Amino acid sequence: MTDADDKVANRLAFLRVHLDDGVPLARAAREAGIPIRTARRWLACFRDAGPAGLSFKTRSDAGERKVAREVVELIEGMAFTKPRQSAATIHRRVSAVSRERKWRAPSYSRHPPCRTIGGLGSCRAVDAGTSPA
Repeated sequence: MTDADDKVANRLAFLRVHLDDGVPLARAAREAGIPIRTARRWLACFRDAGPAGLSFKTRSDAGERKVAREVVELIEGMAFTKPRQSAATIHRRVSAVSRERKWRAPSYSRHPPCRTIGGLGSCRAVDAGTSPA
């Protein structure tokens, strides 16, 4: 049995307490340490699709970047210039260029430059102004 199968079995066992034994869902969730919102979502998924509804689904866009390739290249180009630029400076400059070129500018909270550059190396390397080669 895989780890995913174990999780599905655990979810199903939790729901059985409610469905088979008649324990109110809120009480079963509280006793199991599961948020009631999560318990309700699991119950709805189970009712819609049976045990298969309790399995984990991979997002269709998993592994794809949400930021345009041009924006990523711009961030990467600015990351290793000397003198070193802070992530905030890179973000301000990328936002300005994005507005000029009518690109969708990345949100700092969701796509900080340091995270985008993460594929090139650690943020510490970026902060130190060195290229992780």
